[in-house]
This record gives sequence, C-alpha cells and structure tokens, in this order.
Amino acid sequence: MQIVIIQYNAGNIQSVDFALQRLGIRAEVTADPEKIRKADKVIFPGVGEASGTMRYLKEHGLDKVIQTLKQPVLGICLGMQLMCNYSDERSTSCMDILPAPVKKFTKKPGFKIPHMGWNRVNAMGEGIFSVLHEQYVYFVHSYYVPLNKHTAMTTNYGDIFSAAMQYKNFYGVQFHPEKSGEVGAEFLQKFITL
Repeated sequence: MQIVIIQYNAGNIQSVDFALQRLGIRAEVTADPEKIRKADKVIFPGVGEASGTMRYLKEHGLDKVIQTLKQPVLGICLGMQLMCNYSDERSTSCMDILPAPVKKFTKKPGFKIPHMGWNRVNAMGEGIFSVLHEQYVYFVHSYYVPLNKHTAMTTNYGDIFSAAMQYKNFYGVQFHPEKSGEVGAEFLQKFITL
C-alpha cells in the first residue's frame, strides 16, 4: 500500500510521518503530483497560515491535484481548513472541497485563543470517527469550522464546532492525531486501513 504525506510549506509534516512510523507504516513525503495521484491514501497535514499556504499550493499546482483526488484523503488542522471554501484568516479563498467556511474564534471570558490543549470530542454516528467518541484529543488552532451538514465529530470550546468533517472521499480533523497519544494513533490506523 502506498501512503503519501503531501510536502508543502507547512509545519508538522515530520511529526505525522513519525506517528505513522510508530505504527509500522511507511509513508512517502512528496510534492510530486504523479505520486500523490497514484497513492492509496493521502495525508494533507498542516500547521501555518491560510493565505500564504494557499498561495504556495496554487503556485505549485497542488491545489488542483488535491481537488481531483479519488482515494481517501485526510486533512489535518490547517489541512482540513484549506479544504473548505473560505477562511476568515486574511480573507482567503480555499480549495472548496468541503463546502463550509472557516471562522476566527471570538474572545470569550475563560477561553484563550488559540485553543490549545486536550479537549473531548463526540462522534456523530458510526464510521472512521467512532473510535474517538468521547475521547480527549489535542488541538492547537485559532480558527474553526462551524457545524454543518458534513460535520462528523464535534467539540466544545466556548461554542460547539466541527472537530471533524467528511465529504465523499475527503476526511478532515481539526485536532492533531499525531499528538493525541494512543487514541490518535488508533484513528490514523483506522484511516490507513479504510
């Protein structure tokens, strides 16, 4: 099985690769469109800023590659947000794969921005996300995706929002499975064996 992690100007790519290695899964980190298209599973991780990252993806043609993938694709954190249609972060048009916007957290008493740390998630139904139902996973983000018809998992940080989404072959998680201990590892294993 060929697993690809998309290489681009984002952080946490190595930590995702290391998390897979701990599971005995060998992945190739690449920006080669042909290798990405031929992979059995694609992981699109991300830590960074939306507008600069979208600009980079467009300059290298990676946005078009990602939009046309037919195999299971997992977007992590910024990776999930960039698969949405629009981000409040510097008014950025994204890839419009997941038909939902990305909003900035508003300041509320007792809730720091960014949302950083462990938070409990709730899966909505069966499927790949059910392994995480009522588990604690690790978040680091200042922007979020509101609840929508493609929300597959929720969490609460001042407001209830999408902790995960699924649309066709595209899966997105706002949290970091690679930093979420055993439950994160179990989720990555579930994705790889889809």
